Amino acid sequence: MSGAISLAGMACLRSGAGLVKLAVPECILDIVAGFEASYMTVPLPCDSSGRVKLRSPRKLTEFLAPATCIACGPGLGRSKRLQSFVRSLYESLPQPMVIDADGLNALAAADDGLTNPAGPRILTPHPGEFHRLVKTAADHSHSRDEQVAAARELAAEHRIIIVLKGHRTIITDGARTAENTTGNPGMATGGTGDILSGIITALVCQGLSPFDAAVLGTHVHGLAGDLAAAELGQVSLIASDLLRFLPQAFRQMT
Repeated sequence: MSGAISLAGMACLRSGAGLVKLAVPECILDIVAGFEASYMTVPLPCDSSGRVKLRSPRKLTEFLAPATCIACGPGLGRSKRLQSFVRSLYESLPQPMVIDADGLNALAAADDGLTNPAGPRILTPHPGEFHRLVKTAADHSHSRDEQVAAARELAAEHRIIIVLKGHRTIITDGARTAENTTGNPGMATGGTGDILSGIITALVCQGLSPFDAAVLGTHVHGLAGDLAAAELGQVSLIASDLLRFLPQAFRQMT
C-alpha cells in the first residue's frame, strides 16, 4: 500500500526529521518516490504479486543500523513471513520503534508477540488492533475505561508504550498515563494513523523520550486535524490535509 508509507514519510519530514528513508518493495518504489522528493527510498526485492521477499533480512537490518528511530507497519501487508520478520525486528533492534497497522497485526499473530522488546517500543493501535493484541473480542461490551485499564496493564507487563487511539487518545507506559484532548471525528479516515506514526518517529529522532514523543505527537496530530477541520470541515477532511496544517500546528506549540 504505497499511500500509507508515503503519508508516514511525509509526516516524518514535516515533523522535523532531518533525513527520512523509506524501505519499500522495488515494484512500487517509483510510485512512493513520486509522492515526495525530500525523502529517500530503498528498494526491497519482491515477487510478482508485490510481496516482499525476505529471504535475506540481513540487508535490511544493515540498512536500519544507523537509524535513530524506526517506524514499522504502514502499508506493510500481511503474510507469515512478514509476521516472523516484524517479530525479529521487535526483538533485535535496539533503536526505538513505532509500530502501527500491519506491524501490530504481525505482533498480534503470535501468542507472545510483545515479549522481549530489544529497545523502546511505541505501539499505536486503534481499538480493533488493540483487542487483537490483548486477544479479546472486539465488541462493544468493553468500555473505554476497561480498554484504558487493559492498555496500562499491557504496557507495564511488556515495558512498552501504548497509544490507544480514539476519542481522547490515551498514552501510557504503565506507570504514567496521558489523555489527549485534540482531534475531531473528521480524522476517522484512512491514512491519519500513518501520519501519526511519522510524527512520533520524527519527535523521537529529535531527542524526545519515547513517552514524551508519543504525548506531544498525538497532541500535534490532533491539532493539525482541528486546524484542517476549521478550514475544510470535518466531512471533507482527508489524511493528506493534515500534512498541510502540521507546520501551523507546530508553530502554535512555540
